[in-house]
Amino acid sequence: MTLSDELRIALDGKWRHVREQSRNDLSEMDLLFDHDLSLDEARERTFRQLKELVPTGMSAAGFREEHGGGNDPGMAVTAIEMLAQFDLSLMVKAGVQWGLFGGAIENLGTDKHHQAYIPGLINLDILGCFAMTETGHGSDVQSLETTATFDPATEEFVIHSPTPSSRKDYIGGAAEHARVGAVFAQLITKGEGHGVHCFVVPLRDADGHDLPGVTTSDDKHKGGLGAVDNGRIIFDQVRIPRENLLNKYGHVDEGGTYSSPIDNPQARFFTMLGTLVRGRVSVGGSASAATEVALSIAGRYALKRRQFGPEPGNEILLMDYRMHQRRLLPLIARSYAYRFAQNQLVARMDRIQGSEDPPPPHQQRELESRAAGLKAAQTWHATTAIQEAREACGGAGYLAENRLTTLKGDTDVFTTFEGDNHVLFQLVAKELLTAYAAEVGGLDPVGLVRFAAGTVADVVKERTAASQLIQRLIDARPGKSDDDHDLLDRGTQLSLFEDREEHVLETAARRLRRAGSDKAEAFAVFNAAQDHVIRAGRVHIERVVLEAFTAGIARCESPEAQELLRDVCSLYALTSIEEDLAWFMGHNRLADTRAKTVTTLVNDLLEKLRPHTLTLIEGFGVPEATLNAAMLQD
Repeated sequence: MTLSDELRIALDGKWRHVREQSRNDLSEMDLLFDHDLSLDEARERTFRQLKELVPTGMSAAGFREEHGGGNDPGMAVTAIEMLAQFDLSLMVKAGVQWGLFGGAIENLGTDKHHQAYIPGLINLDILGCFAMTETGHGSDVQSLETTATFDPATEEFVIHSPTPSSRKDYIGGAAEHARVGAVFAQLITKGEGHGVHCFVVPLRDADGHDLPGVTTSDDKHKGGLGAVDNGRIIFDQVRIPRENLLNKYGHVDEGGTYSSPIDNPQARFFTMLGTLVRGRVSVGGSASAATEVALSIAGRYALKRRQFGPEPGNEILLMDYRMHQRRLLPLIARSYAYRFAQNQLVARMDRIQGSEDPPPPHQQRELESRAAGLKAAQTWHATTAIQEAREACGGAGYLAENRLTTLKGDTDVFTTFEGDNHVLFQLVAKELLTAYAAEVGGLDPVGLVRFAAGTVADVVKERTAASQLIQRLIDARPGKSDDDHDLLDRGTQLSLFEDREEHVLETAARRLRRAGSDKAEAFAVFNAAQDHVIRAGRVHIERVVLEAFTAGIARCESPEAQELLRDVCSLYALTSIEEDLAWFMGHNRLADTRAKTVTTLVNDLLEKLRPHTLTLIEGFGVPEATLNAAMLQD
């Protein structure tokens, strides 16, 4: 077995068998996006390919066995990630149908909904969409304007779009294929609002025509995802049966009386949303999968393209230039780090969602927070890395035949898809600053200020992976000597990341606690500290990722692969420190001499890793034959 094979096994993680099967199955399908197709042709082609996925078991994997599924949430997410290596439009179509629409039915509905919809949506007899986002509200789901008013005379809900900004927008499947929607709306009965709930609303007849009161329209061309039929939906007094309310967390009886197993409206709302966390996990993992493709293309190109040299006829490989190493190798290292962190997140999600018993609230909220932060980190990394890969390939990188521009356009929306990244980092920090307090839900700034934890040390030290290993490495780190090479010690790196997080959280908490009881004052204090709060979320995730990488190395069974991974991990850690060097110096965590050495150590690692460039690329597990970049075939 080659070293790249050992790396691939380490990166593939628990669902290695799913990845291997997907590489075989998907490579047999013609999934390369065809830019010569019209919008309609591209959509029809992707819909045909969606049907081809049903026999693979992917469509059923994430649903419970009693509903006709495989009860394997981890497989479902991993399969979606693998689709992203081949065709992001197909990945989104599958994610909307089986992840978002199907997830809403299973997690928010009850037995009658499961029986009525899940078998059909698995085999595509029922085509759905996930209608949450509105023109006026995206991340702020609690403020959606679409209404669902109960009429006791007919025992129906009336779905209505009362304002132009209440139009459902950017909805995958709404432009053409979806026949029914999981529609999020404000539930109103007996003149009282009970917050956002989800309803099954028929949209089109069997021939694809809008039903009475429903007006759909087409978003047409977008910046990417050309084969996804995103569209808009407007409802005009559309009546649906009372039974179409997905009523696991909120029920309305024949007389219009509302009841819920969760009395607190805030807690109820966030419990509902929390059950849909799989979509956010999938988006982050898919962004990383696409990034690995881009870096595989750019890295292989750099290993064959020559430019300039010390004398005529002796041109140098791009990858032998230190600047080119600087451009690509740290991005490859960060991709390795995110894959280990994603594997850990998926395993945690699988344990929670695959259990028969509901998880403790603290564990559920921690999962949601981790999913939010990693999604933000991975999608921003995708934007940065794919752009760098495109530039690293010069003019060739700008040609559609080399895929990089398609990958860039397709992943660009991921930074706002499933939540704006700034908002998501804010959510991460909120959970940490309030120590997951049950009293604070969502992004309530006043609640955040009031419940800001008196100390965050215990929250920071709650280990994310292999806790005993991490603590042992930190305890064994060299003392604060003048030996610059202690920066290569894993315990030192972990300690620096942990210390930074604790400091940022403590100082953010102190700023927030300055506010009094007045709501306006509390909001003003929060608003002034918002950049600080978002930084807290970011540094927390960087620490989580480093710990996950460290734990992943410990699980690797090949000593040779472990040795290489240690250097890759140090490159991730030191380039992260280098990017935030002003903080480490300004807060006296690194003296001038040690700070200067960070760059020297990074360059030393680049030189050490340069001979392993192809091995690291092959470790991603993206088959060379599926890269489909014309410039690599010369």
